[in-house]
Amino acid sequence: MSVDVERIESSPSAPRGDSPGWDRIPHRQKLGYGLGAFVDMWGHGNYGLFAYVVFGQFLGVNLTLIGIAVVFNQLMDALWNPVFGWMSDNTRSPFGRRRIYLLIGAIAAGLGLPLLVAVGPGWGSTHLWGRTIPNYFWFMLGSSALYLPLVSCFCVPYSSLGYELTPDYQERTRLFAWKYVLQQVPLAGLFFGGKFVSMAAWVGATPSNLTERLKALATHLCAWGTAPARAHPNLLLGSQVFAVGSGLLMIVAGLACFRLVSEPFYRTVVARGKSRVSLREAVWETLRCRPFRSQVAMSVAFGAGLSMVGTLGYSATIYFVCRGNISTANHWNFLMGLAGMGAGVLGAPLFAAASRVWGKRHAMAAVFATGLLVFVAAWWLYTPSFPALQIAASGLIAFIGAGFWMLHDSIGADIVDYDELETGKRREGAFAASLNFFMKSSMAVGAGLSFVILDWVGLDCKLEGAQSARTLLEIRLFLSGVPLIGLAFALWAVLRLNLSEKRMAEIRQMLEARRGVVGTGER
Repeated sequence: MSVDVERIESSPSAPRGDSPGWDRIPHRQKLGYGLGAFVDMWGHGNYGLFAYVVFGQFLGVNLTLIGIAVVFNQLMDALWNPVFGWMSDNTRSPFGRRRIYLLIGAIAAGLGLPLLVAVGPGWGSTHLWGRTIPNYFWFMLGSSALYLPLVSCFCVPYSSLGYELTPDYQERTRLFAWKYVLQQVPLAGLFFGGKFVSMAAWVGATPSNLTERLKALATHLCAWGTAPARAHPNLLLGSQVFAVGSGLLMIVAGLACFRLVSEPFYRTVVARGKSRVSLREAVWETLRCRPFRSQVAMSVAFGAGLSMVGTLGYSATIYFVCRGNISTANHWNFLMGLAGMGAGVLGAPLFAAASRVWGKRHAMAAVFATGLLVFVAAWWLYTPSFPALQIAASGLIAFIGAGFWMLHDSIGADIVDYDELETGKRREGAFAASLNFFMKSSMAVGAGLSFVILDWVGLDCKLEGAQSARTLLEIRLFLSGVPLIGLAFALWAVLRLNLSEKRMAEIRQMLEARRGVVGTGER
């Protein structure tokens, strides 16, 4: 692509330095956008907790069947993403293209979250093709089919909105640094979920004495303590209470995001245009964009590799480090979540600073190189002789995760500008949906395979701490080995991406010469 230097230098949109006032996103909008991460994180992340704890440990569903249900859950999400990307790209409303979906999706996803655990003991089974399939498995499939469209209604327009909040190369990174610092709160909430559902309050709990248990949580600190050894808390009832509380917080956070964030491109570019984005563009035509193909390869490799870490790491904590004591393991898991929260808060600004100095591509390469070292070290950080070391493992994984997701989204915003120069269309929804489709499909395979791997290596939840030495060894091998493969491929892919700060400045100037300046500071 050639650049008319004379026209750029004489243009009123010539280089203005690093993020002038009209490019800066007000802090209240950065806060509002960051709060949307509660809906994104809990709408998707709680399913992994419920699948493992409720359906696997409490209700005894076979781990391979859980893996199939998790794959189905992720694929349903991936399939709905292009629909909402296409819809939001083409929506014209008093609220803009994206915000109307934030309003509807936040309320629907928050109210619908308890649906995922709306089950009870003794549901029986179905005989199919000579196999006995517990009816809980069919419920997992059906609840995913009903719930995932509600989450996608919020999350795809939310991701798309982040791409268009500022046209500035560095301010985009600062925006997503805010988001991923704030995201550590709901991330810690996911770790807290495991502790909450296995607390002392749920030992002997039933629906008939639920009110009494809730009063105990409100008045007695001991109810929040770890359940005694060999006690069996009612994981289902604890999860149902946790789902209701999480859903209400999702609604509050989602509505705050809707209220605080605006859409600058809608007023100045989209609403004046007559072009529409086709449904086919929401997935396949985006792949014609070369930088986007590199981003897809990088994201799929990272997502597939690390999607196994949650389940395999949780299993290593329970059955290797804590010898099958679920309550103790969930206590450590909560501390690991707090460590992840702290490390994520450090990771986002540190890698944002690296991006300002080295550029986004090299900063992302540093994320992957750091990740390779982290997962080599993970072999020694999960050990029953020193359980606290796993806190360091969780913190380091969150550290690289914060850097990845922040830079990943900032790069995505640059790719949308590159595409606008090529096509003349603002297709944030199409790119967000397409990327989510490929990434979530790969994560579906990874997350589902983690349960299949646990079944294949012989893990039996009923044995608690009596798992075989070979089973524990193979869990640890997969926990360290699979992410190393994904990170190595992601490192190769990101080095093929070439959208430097200088290149993006040239693209921006050509766009503004064509369709005018988009300011973010004047609200």
